[in-house]
Formats: sequence, structure tokens, C-alpha cells
Amino acid sequence: MKFMTLVKSTETSGPPPQALMDAIMRLGEEATRAGAMVETGGLYPSAMGARVRLSNGKLSVTDGPFTETKEIIGGYAVYRVQSKAEAIEWSKRFLGVHQAHWPGWEGEVELRQIFDPSDFGPA
Repeated sequence: MKFMTLVKSTETSGPPPQALMDAIMRLGEEATRAGAMVETGGLYPSAMGARVRLSNGKLSVTDGPFTETKEIIGGYAVYRVQSKAEAIEWSKRFLGVHQAHWPGWEGEVELRQIFDPSDFGPA
């Protein structure tokens, strides 16, 4: 099964310390060697993004930043694991790296299982 993890925090956290980035890289390498890591990435600030919305039958585009949002998604990872518990364990380790290398940072990881074609039965 695959899980996407979404890292959420306030956008005012500022750039991460280099020690944190190095520790995240080591954790990602470990997860890759274990066969759990499929993909990972960090996201640029919302000021560089846009939202495309469909509401009341109309499309609209809003350029960032998204000041009305208290927390934004700052990064993601996709894991291929045997269980939700294993995905939670990798997420706890990821947040532990933040705790160790970025004192005062607060955020969360949201885990979402990714649909697999077999979830829908034969085509």
C-alpha cells in the first residue's frame, strides 16, 4: 500500500536550517534503502503559486500568497509500506528530525492512503 504524507506548518517559519536539511536527506536515503520511499519533495512558498478553483460553475485563478490559510503544505513524501502503522512510524521519525534540528518549529504530517487500481476490482 502507498501513503502520501503532507507536511503542514505556518509559512512564517522561514527557511529550514542546513542541519535539518542534511538530516532529512539522511532519513530519505535510509527510507529509500529500506524500499519504503517512493518520492519526496519540498514546496516553494505559496507566494510563488496559484489556486485554480471551480465554484458555482465558474473557474477562477488566485495568485499566492494565500494569507487566509493558517497552515500550508510545505512538502510531501510518498511511501510504499506494509501498513498504516509503518507510514506513521516514518512520519514520526521525520518530525523527530525537525524536533532535533529546528527548535521551536511546529507542524504536522497528514497521512493519506493512495488509491490502488486493485481497490476497485477488475476493470
